[in-house]
Amino acid sequence: MQRIHGAGRRLLVVIDDLFDVTRNAKGGMDEAVLHHEVRTPLNQIIGYAEMLQEVASDLGQHAASADFQKIHYAARQLLDLVFTKFLPAVAPAAPVRESATVFIRREAPAERPQANSSSGDILLPVEPGAVLVVDDNEANREMLTRRLERLGHRVTVAEDGCQALEKIRASTFDLILLDIQMPVMNGHQVLAQLKADPVLRFLPVIVLSASDESESVVRCIQMGAEDHLRKPFDPVLLQARINASLDKKRLRDREAPYLRQIEAEKQRTDDLLHIILPRSVAAELKLTQTVVPRRLENVGVLFCDVVGFTAFSDRHPPEEILAYLQTLVEAFEDIAGRHGLEKIKTIGDAFMATASLLTPSDASARNCVACGLELIAAAKACPPYWQVRVGVHVGPVVAGVVGRKKYQYDVWGDSVNTAARMEQAAPAGSVCVNADTWRIIALFFNGHSLGRIAIKGKGEQEIFRIVS
Repeated sequence: MQRIHGAGRRLLVVIDDLFDVTRNAKGGMDEAVLHHEVRTPLNQIIGYAEMLQEVASDLGQHAASADFQKIHYAARQLLDLVFTKFLPAVAPAAPVRESATVFIRREAPAERPQANSSSGDILLPVEPGAVLVVDDNEANREMLTRRLERLGHRVTVAEDGCQALEKIRASTFDLILLDIQMPVMNGHQVLAQLKADPVLRFLPVIVLSASDESESVVRCIQMGAEDHLRKPFDPVLLQARINASLDKKRLRDREAPYLRQIEAEKQRTDDLLHIILPRSVAAELKLTQTVVPRRLENVGVLFCDVVGFTAFSDRHPPEEILAYLQTLVEAFEDIAGRHGLEKIKTIGDAFMATASLLTPSDASARNCVACGLELIAAAKACPPYWQVRVGVHVGPVVAGVVGRKKYQYDVWGDSVNTAARMEQAAPAGSVCVNADTWRIIALFFNGHSLGRIAIKGKGEQEIFRIVS
């Protein structure tokens, strides 16, 4: 009541000046100043009268409620009269309402929608949020704080834009109610900084301003404000806009973890795809939904097989067999990668890789043989200290993806068959090639001929064993 009384006294001074004949003869009060000086105390009277009417209604003090309604109605009438008669260029704040606002009881947020018996306004319950009120006028801050706290919201206040930004960066808020005309940093500047910050740009802002110039309204919306309401605001409309903004904020907040989960699943899918397929092949499949088969020349093909694996498997439990094999294959994958080979697949205890398949190179044969020698050494060093044999061949292959439910990138052709036959012909702990491949690598490795050996499907061929 003291606030209403003080605002009334300030308003009386302004009205006396407005009707001062002497002052009007000298040019009168500046219209912009008059606009502010009249609207500000009237806003306070209207806001406090509405809140007191609500409190009186809550307490069952209907006579007091009716008195506060008269104050509210009179202030609205005066606001309409002043801006219609004396400042016609400025539209009145809002139609005069003959009834007070409707509010939702804080102690019963889950009740069914409450209706105002005289106005018919209906507001749905909303989950309370953390609201920052930014206004340089103490009375405005207090009115909004009281009203928002009655609705269950947690309210923080800031006196200017700089203080607002400090609090926004120090705490978490669901909504900002922002005044435009403030010293130090105005509302437009606060909006600009918020929307330029990738972390804060989605924080909803409702502008509450005594200015209703369309240019200012448009500018606020273009800068990213959720809405714009002119003071004195309709409390029912303000509450509805706050509810809508908080609902959108919570939907966006719930959406963020889903988007992160989707992105994580997408990354996991990509990682799995890259395990199954070479990276360039996976990229082509994702882009075009298919992989074009290709014929490639001078591709090195390597087969490596564990000697005596079947007999070993018969004597050991499956968990032990798989653990040993897993360790060995992981070591083989690392070695193949160091020598520039692309693992194609494992077939039981056999390991298959290629060189120069996706990146052409003149050293495909050398890389395969050097890799094979290191595979033999690694197998001897890993428990249970298996021996392996390796076959290598270089020549043309056809590469592509087969399968739909389970993709398999593979290579085919006579070069693949020949490399497999070289592995089968190799003694334990050795790398073998035929005469054609030996001629390519003879300058780089020590080796000797094993003579002519009958090769399945190939007849007799001279086989060379690489020593070092």
